Amino acid sequence: MKISLQHLVPTPLKDRILKKQKDVWNNELSFDSSNYTKIVAPSGTGKTTLMNMMYGLRNDYEGKILYNDIDIKSISLNDMASIRQYQLSVVFQDLRLFPQLTAKENIELKRTMQTPFYNEEVIEEMAEVLGITHILHQQTVKCSYGEQQRIAIIRALMQPFELLLLDEPFSHLDNENTKKAAKLIAQECAARNAGFVITDLDEDTRFEYSKVLML
Repeated sequence: MKISLQHLVPTPLKDRILKKQKDVWNNELSFDSSNYTKIVAPSGTGKTTLMNMMYGLRNDYEGKILYNDIDIKSISLNDMASIRQYQLSVVFQDLRLFPQLTAKENIELKRTMQTPFYNEEVIEEMAEVLGITHILHQQTVKCSYGEQQRIAIIRALMQPFELLLLDEPFSHLDNENTKKAAKLIAQECAARNAGFVITDLDEDTRFEYSKVLML
């Protein structure tokens, strides 16, 4: 899968963006399954706005976003749902977990929304790797934010994908848990021959990035 941006400028940030030349806004670039891309920017500069637009949740922008050279504004709801089931997965910054469901139930929503990509046992295996086995049957509202981030990461990895969008996925994890989560993500991307786009506040060496862009 390839996502292309053609002179993308979010309408709410237009005046601010056009005053500064950066790598992403108002440029032409693409992200695909062969690349690991890091997007670096301070808080409040539109990282989450960008990711939500790339996932097709916002359309308040100028320019174009293309999925495999097709303008996403022309893609039907059914086709968009299929893309999100089989080609594009995401970890939102605000996680979007269902608070009254358990951690495992939240993860199962992704695993069972189509023909399961993984067996149920893989949830336990990933939970053990990320150190959250003990909260799988706990309501997510009772979990810490760091635990919830790890739940959201596992949930995103439960489905097939060619490109993974990660919006500050490690913001509430310590160094050790970040290393474990990054290793798991890299392994799952390699197993699928998939790429990812990750946003963060600073540069890092957690992955072998194909490119690092300033928002």
